Amino acid sequence: MPESVNGSDVLDIQYLLVDTGLTPREVEKKVRVGDLVSFANEPMELAGDILSGHTLDNRASVAALTVCLEDLQGKNHVWDVWAVATVQEETSFLGAYTSAFELRPQIAIAVDGTFAKGPGANDWHTYPMGKGVGLCMGPNMHPFLHKKLKELAEKLEIPWFLDVTPDHSGTDAYPMQVIADGIPTALVDFPIRYMHTPVETVSMKDIQRVGRLLAEFIASLEADFVDTIVWE
Repeated sequence: MPESVNGSDVLDIQYLLVDTGLTPREVEKKVRVGDLVSFANEPMELAGDILSGHTLDNRASVAALTVCLEDLQGKNHVWDVWAVATVQEETSFLGAYTSAFELRPQIAIAVDGTFAKGPGANDWHTYPMGKGVGLCMGPNMHPFLHKKLKELAEKLEIPWFLDVTPDHSGTDAYPMQVIADGIPTALVDFPIRYMHTPVETVSMKDIQRVGRLLAEFIASLEADFVDTIVWE
């Protein structure tokens, strides 16, 4: 299932050890109470067309949108397309709320990561990395859009899996769906291993598949597509 935002899951850490590699005197000169700490490790290419690095869940989503926009350069499409990289998706969804309210799109598709199978993570909540894209179903997703994306993926022979979220998806699909008078919304995701750690890991094939599926979906939209949307 897609990542969740739940304040009750936050651990109460009274003390946090950060090894700076500096002497006590150097620490006194360079480090102050309240200083921000971030990870500076560079992305690393692994075997099997796999990429590892920090904050890849949203960076990979932007990469998938970039693939989509590049593919659209060579395709005819009658719909105007807005690609938005939002802020604060992990906390308050403010970027998605304000962007969707300002743009008022007729339909919306969120792109995000879901949990990949890996050491200690092999139950039904997880999905194989590098084996396809996730098409999510749940309260934030319109079944008609999900159906059309599924049919298109099968037509294009893009492997996909059903990602189920019985509650709030914890992604930008939620704010886009409920803003103003409501927007038909879908969620396309890709498996990511070690989520929210400095060594998040994704398959480049999955990112490319997401981008291609989005581009082909946009190119397939007829001018009156909104009028054909039904709830089934």
